Amino acid sequence: MKTLVLVDVQNDFMPGGSLEVKEGNQIVSEINKIIQNYDLVVATVDWHPENHMSFASNHQGKNPFESIDFKGSKQTLWPNHCVQNTEGAAFHPDLKQSYIETIFRKGTNPELDSYSGFYDNMHEKSTGLAGYLKEKGVSEFDVCGLAGDICVYFTIKDALDEGFKVNVIEQATKALDPVTFEKQKAKLKERGVRYF
Repeated sequence: MKTLVLVDVQNDFMPGGSLEVKEGNQIVSEINKIIQNYDLVVATVDWHPENHMSFASNHQGKNPFESIDFKGSKQTLWPNHCVQNTEGAAFHPDLKQSYIETIFRKGTNPELDSYSGFYDNMHEKSTGLAGYLKEKGVSEFDVCGLAGDICVYFTIKDALDEGFKVNVIEQATKALDPVTFEKQKAKLKERGVRYF
């Protein structure tokens, strides 16, 4: 079954959003060109409560992009983004959403950050995505979305650990930090990830 996983194609990651990825909106037309070619399309979304531990605003005296120690792990603090039931958490309005069969929400626990579409960052909680794909008979999928160096990257890493083969659609992926993205790309290619 030809499968596409869309990662966080949400308004807050678009230009003008609270955690914008440069030219992030450009991926939407690329996705729309190919989305109908897949048998199965699933999407992940950040779906944070207002009191989420990753928001700098919830840590007195801290600014976005600073790091803190949280429960023994390094945590990057972000601007408030993708708060549940806000416009920022919605899909980009031009995205052909009718092709999306299922949506997996992550970052819902205020005490756990969650970059990957499969697990939170501490691997305490599964989203159910791996089980869903395996039940559908999926062993390989294409992935794209935002941000390439964060949520897409960690989704790929967990997918590989779960035994999936992964292909990245570069035209439909943008990174917050393109330099980091290129370094990650080299490492993931060594693990069999294909970029096209």
